[in-house]
Amino acid sequence: MALSLGLIGQQAQAAKDAGCEGGGFSVVLPGGTLSSPTDTVVPASSVGASFLVQGKFVRFEVDATTLGVRNYTLTGAANPLDMTGGVPTTLFASKTPNLGGVALNGKLTVEVEGNDVLLQRSGPGVSMKIQAKDCAQGGIFQMEPARADGLPTDFIHVLAEGVFYFDNPNFRNPPPLPLCTPPNFTPQCYPVPVTPRINFGNDLSSRLVGRDSPQVATRISQFGGVSVWRVSSGGRMGGVLGEDSVEVAPPPTNCVRNCQAQNRVRGKYPVLGFPFPVPEASRLTPRFP
Repeated sequence: MALSLGLIGQQAQAAKDAGCEGGGFSVVLPGGTLSSPTDTVVPASSVGASFLVQGKFVRFEVDATTLGVRNYTLTGAANPLDMTGGVPTTLFASKTPNLGGVALNGKLTVEVEGNDVLLQRSGPGVSMKIQAKDCAQGGIFQMEPARADGLPTDFIHVLAEGVFYFDNPNFRNPPPLPLCTPPNFTPQCYPVPVTPRINFGNDLSSRLVGRDSPQVATRISQFGGVSVWRVSSGGRMGGVLGEDSVEVAPPPTNCVRNCQAQNRVRGKYPVLGFPFPVPEASRLTPRFP
């Protein structure tokens, strides 16, 4: 368990220590609650239709037959890196993998240690994994599909009411760094190219910002409230919140196994931020397909 949770993923490692202080998950199942530390196998008959993952800073519901997520919420608990102003804020109404009609019907593996939770379940020819950290911001969530036939899995992300995707204008017109003469942005100015960035935010919290974080995945469609991603077997769909989501950093490598350690960013790249309120012209429309 120390290995699997210690290498929870490229973006998860970027969660700032202060944002995680005092955090920790409990998994609330029909038969009882599992808390840290635990490494438990729950029989299929005891999993139920859905269950709750409750942390100090984050909570979400899990559909047991897909390991899809509903109502991914920042609780607003007091923390120096809180982005909500102390107000509970749901970011995603749902994050749903399309498993092609296959239902996960096997045992559920639950590992909880410190701020980390790992959930795994399989069905005929497919398995799903969720890894998450209970922190106020950072790279704190990812879902990973694996299929015996090697085919990709589509993920549909639906933002909660009041949350919207936007084309971050700070990444369209990046400011010069010291010793840079615009518009000649060289590698000495920005260590990696500054490319367009789709973030999400709302009109209530001036610090709230995040982005979808794919690895070995392709965006199929993007709307103001919905994004669809095609994820290779062994790839992942992550979620990054706060400063890490508006940082100029290299893209993840194209790998599907043991790629976490070499992909760590560790906050060494420029942070471009985002405008608040987000200009109407930068908000993606329409909201739905």
